[in-house]
Amino acid sequence: MKRTPRSRSEDRRRSRSARHEPLDHQELARLLPAPGDPALSTDRQLLLERHLMTHIQQQTGPTSPGFPAPPAGPPRRPVRRALFIGVPVTAAALAAVVAVNLTGGTGGAPESGPREIAPVVQLEPGTTKTVSTVAAKASRAAETEKFTAPRQDQYVYVKSKVSYVYIDQNVDTNVTKTMVQKLHPREVWMSPNGLKGWLYEPGFQPQDGITLDGDVEGWSYNKVSKLPTSPKALLDRIYAETDSQSSRDQQAFDTISDMISEQLAPPKISAALYRAGAKIPGVVVVDHAKDAAGREGIALARTDEQTGERTEWIFDKKTYAYLGSRGIQVKQVDGIKPGTVVERTAILDRGIVDEKKSRTGVAGSSM
Repeated sequence: MKRTPRSRSEDRRRSRSARHEPLDHQELARLLPAPGDPALSTDRQLLLERHLMTHIQQQTGPTSPGFPAPPAGPPRRPVRRALFIGVPVTAAALAAVVAVNLTGGTGGAPESGPREIAPVVQLEPGTTKTVSTVAAKASRAAETEKFTAPRQDQYVYVKSKVSYVYIDQNVDTNVTKTMVQKLHPREVWMSPNGLKGWLYEPGFQPQDGITLDGDVEGWSYNKVSKLPTSPKALLDRIYAETDSQSSRDQQAFDTISDMISEQLAPPKISAALYRAGAKIPGVVVVDHAKDAAGREGIALARTDEQTGERTEWIFDKKTYAYLGSRGIQVKQVDGIKPGTVVERTAILDRGIVDEKKSRTGVAGSSM
């Protein structure tokens, strides 16, 4: 199966432990129960199991037959938890917690890197009055972008600046601390068919990067480029790919979010994506938004009722070119307070290169 990078972890998706070094024997002896220690009470066992299952679901996300794998980009809702256990547990349960925390979930890549207290901003209410106007301007801007289609032996290259949320949670005291990664560069190379790729995210992935090679196409360039250019038909196609495990409207919005972030699309498809996104119920305009590079813009946004996070697609106020995204907590969920900025991205470069890991000869367009 295709390896999906988990810098913002899986819902979307993507536990960052406060520890990243292997546990030594002394620590294991301290954590494991001494002989004869009483077993967990039923209440404490259920609590621990609930936290573990929630964590596992955040790492793996929903899957179903025929549902395409997410693209190389980080999945939605990047909450990862560091679980600190202050009660006796079985060796098997402890091993599971250690394995999940130290491997960073299904990606298998060590995760470290500097973190800081999550920024908090004043919440600005959205409006539905100008949704169609903003979408139309963004669509017209996308249609005028220069574009070169990649050959099948080339790679779509996207360079961005990103920061995602990180939550430390002590399951014994139920105390949580909301942190975010410090802003850092992220580079992705993906083949047009989506089966080959590379992720370079220094400090948050292995030093030289991580392979994205696999056998699941996902929303590859080849697949995206064949989408209908009619916004209604395009949205119908995206809805057809959703499942019943969560809001279909939110899944559709998240799918388009992935397409416009770390993917390349022909101008007419990019234009249709923005118009289609504007048709999703719950989408609003936020007049003032700032991407990870500090660029001011205007945003199309939607709040995920399950996570309480409002995802904003940010456009330049003058040119309406896509700049990046921002995630803001609008209602308290998982201990994250309203106004907390849980995600920041900025697209710095997007185009086509001849080889994986190459940064030369970038040609193409931004959405």
